Amino acid sequence: MNLKETVNSEKFKKIVALRWGISISMLIILFVLYYGYVLTIAWNPEFMAKKIGENFNVGIVSGVIVIVGAWLMTVIYVSWANSKYDKVVEELKQDID
Repeated sequence: MNLKETVNSEKFKKIVALRWGISISMLIILFVLYYGYVLTIAWNPEFMAKKIGENFNVGIVSGVIVIVGAWLMTVIYVSWANSKYDKVVEELKQDID
């Protein structure tokens, strides 16, 4: 199979669509986390200032959740890419003459 045939193959189109779907989904989740946090600080600072225990408030806990959420999404994406996406890409590369 040549490059043009590979790019036009269903396998290639399927993996590209899957990658875009996962990337866009994760981007939306990250935007909701991050901008939700920032907008809550802007529009409801009293809520973010509420104490949780003796040493923390909602803002600090929310900030940690945003950071950990971003790390987790990175781990999820890299794990998926290493276990699924990269294998299919290698198969497609080998199909090219």
